[in-house]
Order: sequence, then structure tokens, then C-alpha cells
Amino acid sequence: MFELSKSILEKVSFDKTLFRKELKKAIKWAKPNEKTLLKVWCLATFGHQYAEEIMEVFKNTA
Repeated sequence: MFELSKSILEKVSFDKTLFRKELKKAIKWAKPNEKTLLKVWCLATFGHQYAEEIMEVFKNTA
């Protein structure tokens, strides 16, 4: 699921609302050990664009 989540997030990264929605789904689907990997990957890949949203979603869903 981790790779699928990455693929989906890359495809919706043009829209903040879609990105946020899909990130929430990805966190729900992720295994506990994948959540940290997902957070690190999101910040490395989209941190320049959505750092605040990423941190907020992880804070509220963790």
C-alpha cells in the first residue's frame, strides 16, 4: 500500500484539497511502521509545497 499511496499522492499533488484528502486515506491504510516512512517521504517530496498540511494531517490522524 505504501507504493500505491505514493503514486496517488504524486498524481493529486496539483490540488491542495485532493492531496490532503488522499493523505488522510493513505495514513489510514498504512501499517504502523509505514506511517513514519510515509511522513518522511511526503515531507521530502512535497514539503516545499505542503509542509503545513502534511504536519497537520499527521498530527490529527496519528
